Amino acid sequence: MFNSIFDSTVNGLDIKTALICAGVALVLGVAIAITHMKTSQTSKGFLITLATLPILVMAVMIMINGNLGTSIAILGAFSLIRFRSIQGDAKELLSIFFTMMVGLALGMGHVLFAIVITVISILAILFFSYTSILEPNKKNRVLKIVIPEDLDYEDAFDEIFHKYTSKANLVRMKTMNMGSLYKLTYDITIKKGIKEKEFLDEIRIKNCNLKVLLSHPCLEEEI
Repeated sequence: MFNSIFDSTVNGLDIKTALICAGVALVLGVAIAITHMKTSQTSKGFLITLATLPILVMAVMIMINGNLGTSIAILGAFSLIRFRSIQGDAKELLSIFFTMMVGLALGMGHVLFAIVITVISILAILFFSYTSILEPNKKNRVLKIVIPEDLDYEDAFDEIFHKYTSKANLVRMKTMNMGSLYKLTYDITIKKGIKEKEFLDEIRIKNCNLKVLLSHPCLEEEI
């Protein structure tokens, strides 16, 4: 069912077959770009990259005549390319891998396979993006507190945590400013109906109004 439409690339590729693959690659690339645009914040340049990458990968695959060893080498070279000047997030990496997979499939002549996988993958991305099935707990937070060295951090915030959180685990502690300060990192889950400002105000009173940072687990911020 998913047989390649290429008879052989050794003696040359029929122009009609090549144009069919190129057209499908462009259409699928645009579909992937539109899906990424609908589910993530992005730039026009990155969307153009997603739209054109399948046809470029397909062209490379055709030029290397379907040799598996050369294909792996080319794929390794692609992995070294920086598609953006800044580090991409998980969805951007997914979209890049998605478009490269489509290009590789079309470069080997598996047109129907590329179409089916693209449709299934786009539906899955849209479904998970617009539903809460894979959504993490919004009340999970990372709390970072700077305290003076003379404050006993082991039970200093127990009363506050009992009042405002359902879970509070100390996951990291390190010294700062030549040992005059400590930075504590907690994994916490805030109780429902709690105002975060009131929670932070009580923390600030306890830690002598030194720095406090409350953030989502996916954000690696420092204080």
